[in-house]
Amino acid sequence: MTDITSKHLHHACLLGATQVVSQRHILNKINVFPVRDGDTGNNLASMMRTILRESETKSTVKGTFESISDAALRGARGNSGIIFAQYLNGLTMELSDGAILGIDAYASASQKAVSYAYDAIESPVEGTMITVMKTWGNALIESVSKYSDIVQILSDAYTQAEESLKQTQFQLACLKKAGVVDSGAKGFVFFIKGILDYFSQGMPDQLPLAEVDSDEDGMTVEVHEYEEAITYRYCTEGFLVGENLNLAEIRQSLGDVGDSAVVAGSRTKCRVHIHTDIPAEVFRRLSKFGHITFQKADDMVKQQSIVTNRRHDIGIITDSIADLPQSYIDEHQVHQIHLNVVLNGVDYIDKLTVSPETVLDYGEANSELATSSQPSPKQVENTISYLSEYYDKMIILTVSSALSGTYNSIVQGLEAFNNDALTATVIDTKENSGAQGLLVKRAVELVESGMPYEQIIASLNRLIPHSKILVRVKQLNNMVKSGRLSTRAGDIGRFIGLKPIITLDKDGEGALAGAAFSDRGSLKKMIALVRKAMRQGEIDTYAIVHIDNLEEAQEFAEVFTHIIGKPPAYVCNTSSIIANGAGRGAVALSYIMKV
Repeated sequence: MTDITSKHLHHACLLGATQVVSQRHILNKINVFPVRDGDTGNNLASMMRTILRESETKSTVKGTFESISDAALRGARGNSGIIFAQYLNGLTMELSDGAILGIDAYASASQKAVSYAYDAIESPVEGTMITVMKTWGNALIESVSKYSDIVQILSDAYTQAEESLKQTQFQLACLKKAGVVDSGAKGFVFFIKGILDYFSQGMPDQLPLAEVDSDEDGMTVEVHEYEEAITYRYCTEGFLVGENLNLAEIRQSLGDVGDSAVVAGSRTKCRVHIHTDIPAEVFRRLSKFGHITFQKADDMVKQQSIVTNRRHDIGIITDSIADLPQSYIDEHQVHQIHLNVVLNGVDYIDKLTVSPETVLDYGEANSELATSSQPSPKQVENTISYLSEYYDKMIILTVSSALSGTYNSIVQGLEAFNNDALTATVIDTKENSGAQGLLVKRAVELVESGMPYEQIIASLNRLIPHSKILVRVKQLNNMVKSGRLSTRAGDIGRFIGLKPIITLDKDGEGALAGAAFSDRGSLKKMIALVRKAMRQGEIDTYAIVHIDNLEEAQEFAEVFTHIIGKPPAYVCNTSSIIANGAGRGAVALSYIMKV
């Protein structure tokens, strides 16, 4: 056999993709470079699953591979995934448009495709995936000169690629310390192993998509204890669509905001990857080049912390509506599923790629407010899939289901794990913002106390009816634009200086707790509401959050410390979505009664 048809090529790549998916766990375990965040397997599996779902056999080999590389670019995640996708894109660019592909042409295209991968990377590092890709391409050329049979050519080149993979452990200091090969490079070798298996054994009746915890030899891998300081916190990615995109110019525009930049794609679409501390600035710059259709910002500090120093056996997860200080989230390993904020038709990630100030400025400059949307079930599935590597049990506390579809999205996302050994409970807090944050904090305290899982769930459900949020709204513009107040009511309210106090009722619906006609009057009204609650029982804990109004939030803290007899658990800013609804200057007090 010397020629490859479109069907052969497609099926070989499908089998290669299943090899990577089936070894997701092992790739996560050995993920050390560039950051030990334990997600290379998930990232590569995401790309491969997209290839499996969306690629098609076309009439020409080039058309087939274009279908594969397009799917790869859409599904690519992480540094390794995007480099891999650009390598596949390079293969597509170097193939001729015919019905048959000769093995010599495949070898030549494989060798040339490596330069596309190198060009996509800001600072290529040897001893990684690109090194093994280069070995594979060169070995194919060498093998073609010695053999004529496809299986013999692929087998010889694969042996050289395996040896190149083994050497990665000694090419990078971090890999040598950890005692592992490069995770991305091993993923590439799994892929070409699938291609070899196809041509030597044929296509199986059913693709083996089972995910196992051992490598292809059935051997588990031990990773030596190793941790390296993270330079930039967020692994940030975006998908950009436009006309005449200049990939080099896009990469250069991000040169001063992070490292590990990879820009892959074509003149009409590209995927961008960078490690940065300021994801919002990255997307502000990218928006100048084209339309952003996808955003991601993974917290590598959090990922590394659970890989190397997981604090407890039960994972605590919430959505981004819950307001807690970032320092608390970091220290206690609270995980967040982020909602989306839509500005000018672009979905931004709440608390990551858009700030409350940006959302407030947008609302003040336009007749309509920004909008928000709950996370998709697929987004939830991806998050839970990653966390399931480290937790057998999870508790997920969501914003009130009466206010958002987030609860339902998370329930739907968990359906993918019905047959897995995963225990996850989703709790509708019937609260938002600071009140939701306090319930999350209590969940952490119960976990850290060693309380059994079922008792924690029962305790949290008992606390929900005894939690409360009181929001002092400072201006009515956002309430009018959101439709919560009619334009006429808003005009009257502004004229008389109305300062409403908003709460959530027992069902988690918005409700009016009171109103005053001045800032000082609204504070007095909130004091009266708190004193009324204290006559019915003791306030166990409380928190204060604000929308671009730290000065008055601190004043609230002083006032209520005197009234309640203890300081707030925390004072912090709110999410962009809360800011969008309540408007600039709002301050909220949330509390949980002692039960």
